Amino acid sequence: MDIFLMARARYKRLVDTLAADIRAGQLPPGTRLPTHRQLAAKEGIALVTATRVYAELEAMGLVSGEPGRGTFVRDTSLPAGLGIDQHALAAGMVDLNFNNPALPGQTELLRDALRQLAAAGDLESLLRYQPHGGRPHERASVARHLANRGVAVGGEQVLIVNGAQHGLAVTAMALLRPGDVVATDALTYPGFKVLAEALHLELLPIPATGQGPDLDALARLCQHRRIRAVYSMPTLHNPRGWVMSAAQRERLVSIARRHGLLIIEDAAYAFLAEAPPPPLAALAPEITVYVSGLSKSVATGLRVGFVAAPTKWVPAIERAIRATSWNTPGVMTAIACGWLDDGTVARLEAAKRDDAQRRQLLAGSQLSGLCYISHPASYFLWLPLGEEVRADQVVAALQHEQISVSTAEPFATSTSVPHALRLALGSVGLEALQQALQKVKHVISRYTY
Repeated sequence: MDIFLMARARYKRLVDTLAADIRAGQLPPGTRLPTHRQLAAKEGIALVTATRVYAELEAMGLVSGEPGRGTFVRDTSLPAGLGIDQHALAAGMVDLNFNNPALPGQTELLRDALRQLAAAGDLESLLRYQPHGGRPHERASVARHLANRGVAVGGEQVLIVNGAQHGLAVTAMALLRPGDVVATDALTYPGFKVLAEALHLELLPIPATGQGPDLDALARLCQHRRIRAVYSMPTLHNPRGWVMSAAQRERLVSIARRHGLLIIEDAAYAFLAEAPPPPLAALAPEITVYVSGLSKSVATGLRVGFVAAPTKWVPAIERAIRATSWNTPGVMTAIACGWLDDGTVARLEAAKRDDAQRRQLLAGSQLSGLCYISHPASYFLWLPLGEEVRADQVVAALQHEQISVSTAEPFATSTSVPHALRLALGSVGLEALQQALQKVKHVISRYTY
């Protein structure tokens, strides 16, 4: 027992010593630590103990182990949850982390809408509880909007929710159970990762090809695992910006039908792609839940989203809405549906497509020479870094330059996290964006050459 206690005490001292050296800067960010075997030999400990030391340091957020590369000291100055939890930006910080696309004149649209609403005859009704999925005429408005996206559903199949994130949440709460396995892209929307963690869902990563998920890999996964659902962003994937081809969509639907998978289709950014192939919900309406909203196409503060589902699943999703928010706020929903009906949303979507294209062209001119991945009309881009460049070091250096960006870590569902940056282009003015992108390129070049 004494020998055991001595070994444990030595192990804890080694963890504490390494942690103190990292926090004091004696082991700076990016330092490659000895291999597990080297640490065991140097400290005279068992290999399994060396592995435990690194595992504890990783749990503390001080190091990261990368298969095939080694164990590296992380930059502890970065905000916790960078890229997942929206943190307050310091004064003067340029936000290339979150997208908050807005156009001149949108505040006047809101003022006009509030005036019109104030003069409406049924204003008092908006102060009462609403039906969980929305009032019938509002659900019909959304159904007409979705028809323009290629999703042909009746109003009874539409549920109005508090933004697309809430739509994903109530869909998962209604149709999935703790322990269910959901296949999703190896790089995917961080909000779905947070949701899966909260609901105790297992995410199974699907590797990527050049322009979409590796569907052969998905088919193999279905043969070896009992997968309940697949979460997909076929039109303007976040963060890689792909638009899956018609053939890819047909193949995905075929796999889902063969293995009895539920499809959750996230279309939050789909409005930016002109004339994309039909949505998955159009190809497989009986097994697909389509989720979208107005946060990106209109305003992030307008927390109105849409879920279109097969009739058999609508009651369960309505119960989940009741359990989480009861209904969307009547005032916000009335404004949103008015803008759907009078063409305001369609005009804003067209204007934002043009705005996103301008920003992508600007990014192309400022990041020339760097290899990045994007869609020509998206509000973000994916910037892989070279093998010799560590993402946390680049992010920390950009923080010193008053620029906030995200690493790949919040988007990764696999244990192997690529060194890459995700740049959001939609939250700052064009002049500020140009200057920020120049700094991004300059900082990366410092670590490359």
